[in-house]
Amino acid sequence: MASVLKRDSVFENIPSIKAKTLRINLNPDIYGTFAEIGAGQETARHFFRSGGASGTIAKAMSAYDKDFSDAIYGIETDGRYVTQARLKTMLSYEMQLMEERISRKNHPDRLFFSYANTVATIDFSKRYKGHGWIGIRYQLDPKQKEFDEIILHIRFKQNEARLQQETLGILGVNLIYGAFYKYDKPKKMLKYLYDHIDKDTLEVDMVNFSGPNFKDVDNRLMSLQLIKNDMTDAVMFGPDGNNLLPAAVLYKKNILALRGSFRPVTKVNLDMFEKSYDIFIRDKQVDQNNTIVIFEITLSNLKASGEIDEQDFMDRAELLCSLGHSVMISKFQEYYKLVEYFNNFTKNRIGLTMGVNNLVDIFDEKYYRHLSGGILEAFGKLFFKDLQVYLYPMKNPDTGQIMTSNNVKVHPRMKELYKFFKYNGKVMDIIDYEPDVMHIFSRDVLKKLMNNEEGWEKMLPEGIAEIIKEKNLFVRKTIEIDAEES
Repeated sequence: MASVLKRDSVFENIPSIKAKTLRINLNPDIYGTFAEIGAGQETARHFFRSGGASGTIAKAMSAYDKDFSDAIYGIETDGRYVTQARLKTMLSYEMQLMEERISRKNHPDRLFFSYANTVATIDFSKRYKGHGWIGIRYQLDPKQKEFDEIILHIRFKQNEARLQQETLGILGVNLIYGAFYKYDKPKKMLKYLYDHIDKDTLEVDMVNFSGPNFKDVDNRLMSLQLIKNDMTDAVMFGPDGNNLLPAAVLYKKNILALRGSFRPVTKVNLDMFEKSYDIFIRDKQVDQNNTIVIFEITLSNLKASGEIDEQDFMDRAELLCSLGHSVMISKFQEYYKLVEYFNNFTKNRIGLTMGVNNLVDIFDEKYYRHLSGGILEAFGKLFFKDLQVYLYPMKNPDTGQIMTSNNVKVHPRMKELYKFFKYNGKVMDIIDYEPDVMHIFSRDVLKKLMNNEEGWEKMLPEGIAEIIKEKNLFVRKTIEIDAEES
């Protein structure tokens, strides 16, 4: 492999944008194209200005006109331009041209790259802040047959198109520099994306690494870094482990969300999902083909034992993905914030599946003291849309009584408020639950598992125990068992 990292080591710790572009420009091997649509040629501009660009830039272009863009890259099936599909088309097309037009015989050591972005900046009414897709396809060895690729989705927070353009240009430089010089430290590379950029000005809500030099990178873990680094509020990944853009997945969908620790996922979790899903799709307003189910874990849950244990997170993700589910990690400790987030993307039906203890917590005023309107403000955000709570019963360990929405104990001050939502049909009991699994709690399964006690396997969905044993999940080190209910 061409040793990109060994070149120009004197530049390694120079943080300025000019130093980054100059280091790339002065590297005789790095050579590629810039294709930027929607916010000017802001990234290429930095490379031109720093000097020595002729050694790096084969071509810089911006096909602003839609007809020109379609003539070059073709027409996307959905007819849209600011999409991941469009970005990938651009990257593929430009890289193909590089290979066709630059002779390997004359330039055997060149490391090809294609950088592209397709962006919509803030509109005139300032109603939509703007967003975009940014990516680089490149090689670190001239003999590399399969290219490496890094793709990001961003959301702008600034209120001027000019400022958004400047931010985009800096981000592009940081991405290209990181791709060549920090590729072996992908978690740090994500942090470096914000070099010279205020986090209040830009959100990165999706990233995917692929290619031979990223074969050991788990994109689910990269999702977690986005949350940990305060780069976004929520991330999603699918059963295949690749990160998803929440806005694209949730757009105009009916959403059923199940929150838990899933440490590990148990038969109760699966029963809660299956029974609530059956109720959800029977709703006349819900189109099953336009419905998504989300297993959601809050960041506070991941921090239940102190700092986030990344391997513990990966163990949970491994099991949920094995069951074929999409997973969301969010910073929304309160349910109303989660619903508020969903409402950014859909006006269709939203369902929340939860246990009795979770419902009791929702009616606890202490969680809303930071709001000027207190619990009423939170409930206005939680229930003002077409939201339904599907309540899974719980057996009282002392009395054996089955707790449902009819006999749940909330604070005396909250009784009338609870009755209002209960009798207006916002809370629906799951009545066809499996009584034989009600006693199962994730924390008890984890305790048995870690203490090598018998019987924990029977508490898990089919195939889950085998995966835990095969991959040695949850038992590599002693983990404090969090008291939070799954």
